[in-house]
Amino acid sequence: MAAKNKVKPDIILKDFWRDNERFADLFNGALFGGENVLKPDLLQEADTDLSSVIKLDSYAQTIGRLLDVVKKSAYGVDFVILGLENQMKVHYAMPLRNMTGDTLIYLKEYAQKVKENKKAKDWDSSDEFLSGFRKEDRLHPVVTLCVYYGENAWDGPLTLLDMLDMQAMPEQLAGVVNDYKLHLVQVIESDKCSFHNQEVHDFFEILRSIYQRDYQKIEEVYGSREISAQLGLVIGAAAQSESLINKALQREGGGMNMCTALQELENKGRIEGRNEGKIEGIVKTCLDFGVPQAVAEEKLQQECGLNIKDARQYVIKYYTNL
Repeated sequence: MAAKNKVKPDIILKDFWRDNERFADLFNGALFGGENVLKPDLLQEADTDLSSVIKLDSYAQTIGRLLDVVKKSAYGVDFVILGLENQMKVHYAMPLRNMTGDTLIYLKEYAQKVKENKKAKDWDSSDEFLSGFRKEDRLHPVVTLCVYYGENAWDGPLTLLDMLDMQAMPEQLAGVVNDYKLHLVQVIESDKCSFHNQEVHDFFEILRSIYQRDYQKIEEVYGSREISAQLGLVIGAAAQSESLINKALQREGGGMNMCTALQELENKGRIEGRNEGKIEGIVKTCLDFGVPQAVAEEKLQQECGLNIKDARQYVIKYYTNL
């Protein structure tokens, strides 16, 4: 048996999107219809650690927060802060999570402004002195994009309002509650985006085809050409396929043919499909005959080679849904 690789998918994805060309194309394709709004040569690395201390009178609380990739895009003497979040699973508080990240970026910049102003002692009024913020001071805009790599559609909230219980609220009051929009790009819907960078385009197209089990399309498009091993690695990381990751690592620094690499994945998918059907059949039979869940778990372990944790998850799933 081959040794299990020790690479971390989240690190692979961060490294892939840290490249300015890819980062700019991702934002341009997902948010601006492919228009060349962000320029790669104007992007600079920024601190991904947003951890901060929130103070309110005598109350204080520390909040730890890390973004996956953060860039600054310069426009003359000013800049925009751009954050990227890689999400493998649906997070049902994602609008609040991203809003908190944006807020922490603003708070860190605000705190820096206050520190500079206090040091300079350059106040025009008592109001400026009390707030630590001068009348003409401004913070830099923040935009955060979430990339969701899940095989199933995102079924979580897309705005802060989606997370709030607004049913009993008077219409007039509901209309003045502030909202926060989640900027989200899903792999399975990425064909709606306009990507121009070849690697970014190939990444989303191949990953969509894998999720759709459309290996024929991959054969037609990529059968006659290789992709870089790095691209194969990040596709394997996003798809959480150890087989693809291993094949890419074997071709490090070179190229790889996706059709050959996916042959094993396709065969594995067929086997997993048959196993899923067998598992469902066993659990359904146990359920029909009133067999306790614990006994059904033991049967799955014996007949399907599952560990206790996976067997229990399947039993709970099917006993609940069948």
